[in-house]
Amino acid sequence: MGLFKGLKGEFIDIIQWLDDSSNTLVYRFERHDNEIKMGAKLTVREGQAAVFINEGQLADVFKPGMFTLSTQNLPILSTLRGWKYGFDSPFKAEVYFISTRNLTDQKWGTKNPIILNDNRFGMIEIRSFGTYVLKVKDPVAFIREIVGTDGHFTTEKIAEQLKSVIVTRFTDTIGEINPPVEMFAANLSELSTKVQEIMKPDFDVYGLELTKFLIENVSMPEEIKKEIFELSRLNVIDLNKLAQMKAAKAMEKAAENQSGTAGAGMGMGMGFAMANQMGGMFNQQSNQNPNQQNQNNTTPPPIPGALAIFVAVGGKQTGPFDENALKQMVSQNQLTKDSLVWKAGMASWVKASELAELNTVFTNVPPPIPSL
Repeated sequence: MGLFKGLKGEFIDIIQWLDDSSNTLVYRFERHDNEIKMGAKLTVREGQAAVFINEGQLADVFKPGMFTLSTQNLPILSTLRGWKYGFDSPFKAEVYFISTRNLTDQKWGTKNPIILNDNRFGMIEIRSFGTYVLKVKDPVAFIREIVGTDGHFTTEKIAEQLKSVIVTRFTDTIGEINPPVEMFAANLSELSTKVQEIMKPDFDVYGLELTKFLIENVSMPEEIKKEIFELSRLNVIDLNKLAQMKAAKAMEKAAENQSGTAGAGMGMGMGFAMANQMGGMFNQQSNQNPNQQNQNNTTPPPIPGALAIFVAVGGKQTGPFDENALKQMVSQNQLTKDSLVWKAGMASWVKASELAELNTVFTNVPPPIPSL
């Protein structure tokens, strides 16, 4: 019985790999004493490649098809074994089947947060994850650089190494592009394509091809999200409507806190007063010069009773100027009665002669000294 089993394994007629897995990249064909019969049938299916290795040296590569093994279709192996004039006896060689189909749904993600410097929010931390698809495009390079003598090589054995490459290139790309943090969600597709292009040479070295790379999500701290949402609302919100809405809510709340009809009337009165006050405030802001509004956000208001006048000089807004500065401008002929001026609360620019506050400025300035 043992003799029959040995004879049965001595010669192999069919060499093939029936792959029923979803993650196997390389499978070494098992054989008795590595002996292969000359004239054996080699079947390489679609999505596969077969590589013959002789005593650790890479030899012939077969693409999909059915082959009858002979010295004619094993030219490299024939040279290595010294088969100059043909050979019909069994020979020893290792056969590795490599899967060349797309291996989908490979996961990647950042183990640690990536630190970015945003122009508005300062130093922030982001995390990201997604999927990618890869396949072996150069079986010889893949065996040489990655597999070695591993007889059953799966994606799990290279996953960590590939994830490190992906995270490194993703971090470099983010740093190079440096988009505003709120733009990540809107540009995931473009960002995915950019990172895939950058990573292509890294996968080429291993004989692999990154056929698809997807960034599914970029997350950031909750407080940054809230600030982004608030800024986006301020960019599109109608301040007058916001004032009316808040006044209405205040009126309802005030009415609930009082009892009876008198309480409701008091609540309505308070609500209307608040609405008028807030509406007047926003109307005043909307009527002001836009540059003035920006300055009001960063500088304190003028001292009560002091002049704070803007002057148009050379078609550009200058100021605000107090009384002493205005007198100096009059003496230097930078401010005349025909100059356009503006102050807080005015709807538009007017001539200096029309602004009553400037009468003392023009009357208290001595006339120019006459030439001798």
